[in-house]
Amino acid sequence: MGTAVLFVGAGFSVIITMTSNILNGIVTAAVFGVFLLAVAVKDKHGQSVLLRGATRLGWMSTKAKGTHIYRSGPLGRAEWGTAQLPGLAAASRLTEWRDSYNRPFALLQIPYTSDYTVVIATEPDGAALVDREQVDAWVAEWGMWLAGLGDEPGITAVSVTIETAPDTGTRLRREVTSRIDPDAPEFAKNLLHEIIAQYPAGSATIKAYVAITFNAAARPGGKKRTPDEMGRELAARLPGLTQSLSATGAGATRPLSAQELCEVIRVAYDPAAARLIDEANAAGEPPELYWPEVGPTAHQGNWDSYRHDSAVSVTWMMSGAPRGNIPSNVLARLLAPHPDIARKRITLLYRPIDAAKAAAIVEADVRAASFNLSASDKPTARNMTATRAAFATAQEEASGAGLVNFGMLVTATVIDADHEADATAAIDNLSATARLRLRIVHGSQDSAFAAALPLGLVLPKHLRVPAEVREQL
Repeated sequence: MGTAVLFVGAGFSVIITMTSNILNGIVTAAVFGVFLLAVAVKDKHGQSVLLRGATRLGWMSTKAKGTHIYRSGPLGRAEWGTAQLPGLAAASRLTEWRDSYNRPFALLQIPYTSDYTVVIATEPDGAALVDREQVDAWVAEWGMWLAGLGDEPGITAVSVTIETAPDTGTRLRREVTSRIDPDAPEFAKNLLHEIIAQYPAGSATIKAYVAITFNAAARPGGKKRTPDEMGRELAARLPGLTQSLSATGAGATRPLSAQELCEVIRVAYDPAAARLIDEANAAGEPPELYWPEVGPTAHQGNWDSYRHDSAVSVTWMMSGAPRGNIPSNVLARLLAPHPDIARKRITLLYRPIDAAKAAAIVEADVRAASFNLSASDKPTARNMTATRAAFATAQEEASGAGLVNFGMLVTATVIDADHEADATAAIDNLSATARLRLRIVHGSQDSAFAAALPLGLVLPKHLRVPAEVREQL
């Protein structure tokens, strides 16, 4: 973009000078020069002055229209008086099917992008008391699983969500009380009841979800399939996907049912409902939740925070990945529970690249890196490292490896708004330990919050400005 502005500006300035006078030519060149600086000058996150200004103007327009405020329910403005999801997921539809193993699974449809998402619940084994060889095998299997996504027909994106939240103690209470012997000594009973009351304090639960998003068209330009056709096809493909995912260290994997997905999204928007839902499930009377009722009754998106029902959240996006050799435990501290954050959600976003496009991309990277290396008599260490990485990537792709675009969203949720500053400071410290460069998603906190949930939202498809153009800005 900068090079195009430079050439167009220079040519236009020459034409103005020839047809008018040199003063007008200088003014024209100055205007193009200012625009060039707005595009070329970028901060440490890669954001240009023009893009930051456009974001600010978009936020001002959003506030002027009042679309950053949402009210639902019988007294709200949502249709039919329901508490439907706001924003990008407002038009989503949820159905339930059964796969080849007769397991119920939820199928989420986004009509605007013609995408369908299935969510898989996993129970990762973790790296504690695990041999290094086993961890290396899991990492290799995970890389192979990601590489195989490019060969799976119709897969648009994959997201992995790791959520840490306070333990309500309901499961522990149910497990212990069901095993207490009525004839046991009174001292033993009192001790067990004291454990039930005190043990959950300070403990946390860790949940992991993998959302796989499919497009209605199996291949570009193909016929779009109906929800019934997608349900029948995914019912046959889901067992294979869950089985291959188990080998990556994900542990026991199973698809989420429609009721379970409703509970996950309801608790995300209203953390105060977590205890009530756990107690209802423990009593054997799970709450009957419907998809039009799992959204917040009220929310307000701010410039750098998001207020929803009983909590306040802040979402960050990754602007720079770790450099150099990356160990398998680089995200360990970021994923672990933190006392200053009530609920923390780390979402890794993957978009597999078609094998035909992958070859062209890696070759273009090799040419660009080679040009940067040969453009100077004294190339920098960063240029030499980038060249070696480009050649290594091209060699791996030629050997059959897949190419995947990846990103990350980090959401910190607090119950009390006064603790927002503590949560922000905690994420800043944790990102440094993970060697990540994070920045707050300004002006789009509500959309980033929804994208971090296991809903399979593909953000580039919801942008008014194409992603290719935004990258040049």
